[in-house]
Amino acid sequence: MRVIAGSAKSMPLKTVPGLDTRPTTDRIKETLFNMLQNQIPGCRFLDLFSGSGAIGIEALSRGAEEAVFVEKARAAAGCIRDNLEFTKLKDRAVVMECDCTAAVERLGNQQRIFDCIFMDPPYRTDAERPVLAAVKRCGIADENTYIIIEAALHSDFSWAEEMGYRIDRVKKYKTNEHIFMHLRRE
Repeated sequence: MRVIAGSAKSMPLKTVPGLDTRPTTDRIKETLFNMLQNQIPGCRFLDLFSGSGAIGIEALSRGAEEAVFVEKARAAAGCIRDNLEFTKLKDRAVVMECDCTAAVERLGNQQRIFDCIFMDPPYRTDAERPVLAAVKRCGIADENTYIIIEAALHSDFSWAEEMGYRIDRVKKYKTNEHIFMHLRRE
């Protein structure tokens, strides 16, 4: 796994040993960032369920002003810190080693609005639902915030509309998909 483009282009990234994380492949990461290329420069990026930090690091490498990484597994959080140090991007990054819902609540208390929120929760656990509820409740996103969820192929997100989100696009890959959404104006 490597950084695809930007200031840290081609730099290899560490991954967490074992099967507890599921790194996004370079090919899918490249497709995702090609779709987001106009939103990344200068943005505030939130990477939830960060794993090795590859998505947030890609955002920083491509010009995000800041990235916050949230990962509760100690080994994975350590991997993120190592990758940030190696890519020389740590000065624009914050790593929060805690549960994603708790992190969203803490960030809401700081009155921080993010331009882009990416989450890659464990597949088929419904972990994104309480996090999206917290995102809406805590005010870390507005109707301009791009929210992207990586999920197993054919995941049901029909409940998101009832929660106040608008699904704009679904990009399907061989085994997974990205769901692009925004908060609806109230």
